[in-house]
Amino acid sequence: MQENQTTLLQTLEAHFGHRAFLEGQEEPIQAILAGDDTLIIMPTGGGKSLCYQLPALMQEGITLVVSPLIALMKDQVDALRNRGIAAATLHSGLTDAEMSANLTALRAGTLKLIYVAPERFKSERFLSALEGIDISLFAVDEAH
Repeated sequence: MQENQTTLLQTLEAHFGHRAFLEGQEEPIQAILAGDDTLIIMPTGGGKSLCYQLPALMQEGITLVVSPLIALMKDQVDALRNRGIAAATLHSGLTDAEMSANLTALRAGTLKLIYVAPERFKSERFLSALEGIDISLFAVDEAH
């Protein structure tokens, strides 16, 4: 079922301050919202991240984003938080206190997006934290 374009544009403007999609964004967003597996290949700055961030806000549950670069994760999460969107990271550069706080937020269901480094999937602590979590979307950002 296609999401109403008016609803998409209202959500886009309310959360991201844009009145229109960039070329190539709306079709994959509609596909994601329809539950389709989607591969998006765009140049840097082409608006790939919005293609999973917007659906994350329109669905129940959390979006799990795998990103290989800590700096990219930090930039993405900072930008989302500045827009009032609950997001966090899990990576090796966090203190134990930061890691615990982010895992607690994940388990509590207070996040919309969690960005994780690929090596987190080798962590029993992380894998056990995922048990029972309603993951609505799984995205890989910047596959290298």
